[in-house]
Amino acid sequence: MAETIKKHQQAMTIDEQVKNLKSLGLQIDDEEYAKRILNDISYFRLIKAFSLNLKPRNGAYRKDVKFSQIVELYLFNANFRQLLFPLIEKIEVNARCRIGNYVSEHYGVLGYKDKENFVDEEYHKQFMIDINEEIRRNLRAPFVKNFTENYEGGNLPMYALVEICSFGALSKFFKNMKNSDKKAIAKSFGVGYTYYESWIESISYVRNICAHYGRLYNAKLAKKPMLYKQYSEMGIDNNRIFTVLLCISHIVEKDAHWIAFLEDIEKLIGKYSKVDIRSMGFPEDWKTYLYP
Repeated sequence: MAETIKKHQQAMTIDEQVKNLKSLGLQIDDEEYAKRILNDISYFRLIKAFSLNLKPRNGAYRKDVKFSQIVELYLFNANFRQLLFPLIEKIEVNARCRIGNYVSEHYGVLGYKDKENFVDEEYHKQFMIDINEEIRRNLRAPFVKNFTENYEGGNLPMYALVEICSFGALSKFFKNMKNSDKKAIAKSFGVGYTYYESWIESISYVRNICAHYGRLYNAKLAKKPMLYKQYSEMGIDNNRIFTVLLCISHIVEKDAHWIAFLEDIEKLIGKYSKVDIRSMGFPEDWKTYLYP
């Protein structure tokens, strides 16, 4: 085990970073431009993340790879993420609303506190620990302060609780609900509960990548959504971001906003010529899957 432990490398100045990239065979046409970029976007965030498939691990870059190409991939990823995040926000807000309303109506506004309303007691116990920590962190929020100071027991009702728990915590909460309850909520989205459960877990994972300015381009999903059989049979891989777009397409309205989102994606792909959308799981005929 000790033989595999590595020592941290010494920090490099911006000039040294540029020199190192050139030594690895990366073409840099404008060194001053490269220095400005590396002073605004860290070497780790830009080079380490977006050099995948452009050079072998610990090897030199392919002879046709330019610094500007890596920047282009970074900019595509940033713009793609910015297009996707508002769509995920809508899905998240809808989930908070419908899950909060359902639990409040069927189990009472404090029904989330009763372990008997859920499948796994230990899972519920951990949820309550997590949510109490969220309440503690949000004590200064006016609506949290109002409920904790002016209501019996200082408890937050379900419809308020869903506004402070993370999307990830909400997806875990849904996962621990009884199947009959999950089925009723998922039905309001027009999908089966096993799919909805899987999809919001995966969408929550992608949401966190977006929120932390992470990489969706050429990234494999740690939380893979369950696919309809028809997609699996067509060869769609469920560990890439295109799969999440497929799932989203089944739980949002195919309205003008959805069409505008797809048109923006088309324009973005057209703008950045070095982008290989196959690395994101997009099939050649991807538009036929998403357009209504």
